[in-house]
Amino acid sequence: MNEHRQDEDQNNKANASFENSGHHGDLTGEINTSDISPVQLNSSQRVLIVTAVDAEKDAVLRGLGDTAAERFDVIAAGVGPASAAAGTAATLAYAVATASTSALAHGSTAPSPWDVARTSATSSRPGLLAGAGYSPAYMLVISAGIGGGFPGRADVGSLVVADAMVAADLGSQTPDGFLSVDELGFGSSIVAADAELAARLRHELQRAGLAVSGGTAVTVSTATGTAETAAELLHRVPDAAAEGMEGFGVATAAQQFGVPALELRAISNAVGPRDRDAWRIKDALDALQAASSILREVITS
Repeated sequence: MNEHRQDEDQNNKANASFENSGHHGDLTGEINTSDISPVQLNSSQRVLIVTAVDAEKDAVLRGLGDTAAERFDVIAAGVGPASAAAGTAATLAYAVATASTSALAHGSTAPSPWDVARTSATSSRPGLLAGAGYSPAYMLVISAGIGGGFPGRADVGSLVVADAMVAADLGSQTPDGFLSVDELGFGSSIVAADAELAARLRHELQRAGLAVSGGTAVTVSTATGTAETAAELLHRVPDAAAEGMEGFGVATAAQQFGVPALELRAISNAVGPRDRDAWRIKDALDALQAASSILREVITS
């Protein structure tokens, strides 16, 4: 009984820590550029990891360990797809501008920060910035954090390394039901993950004894709280495994810069009826930390 009560207390503390970190609106969405290592001309081997809140960022950094700064930049961009996309794009643009300034100082013909900003502002096509005449500042962008798992596909405390990131509520309601932005002909709600890296990371997580699955990570602006909504999401995205609020935003920003993306979710709760007592945020953050240590080995090996 005492052990059970201690586990409850630890989970409650984790819940409070996660909430106090800004998950319910305290975050400003401003990026602290001190989190970003100075970008060198050979920095295309670096990895950018984007979380929503500081509790997730701290778990990732603990997993990466003391050598994190050698290859990884980790930021907390804010909650929701808009903050995630804006924070990711700002970080990528900052890194490109820093590299471009350094290149120009050394007599290179790399585009100026103004050229990069102007191209970004007028771009509406995925990957257009990839052809803007500069080398990406990162080799990979990862959306990492905790989230919901669809029952029977991703259990609480397990991990999901997504095969794709889908904006599951980006579209329109019609008398005949929901139509995705793809079906409306206004763009795409799907960004594919880097298939090779996703498969390799899942394999290494399994080898380490961690429970992990693939499938699609759905991104929503309103977290699911009913069985009806969960069923509707599965109808729209039959292979959905995890639900988060940032993955598609992060992946879309990375796509604009021509950088591959992954989404890593540690499952804190089941997607469905909202039951705060069943949330296991501490367990999910511990799983995220463990996965981050394996991620470091996968990326640096």
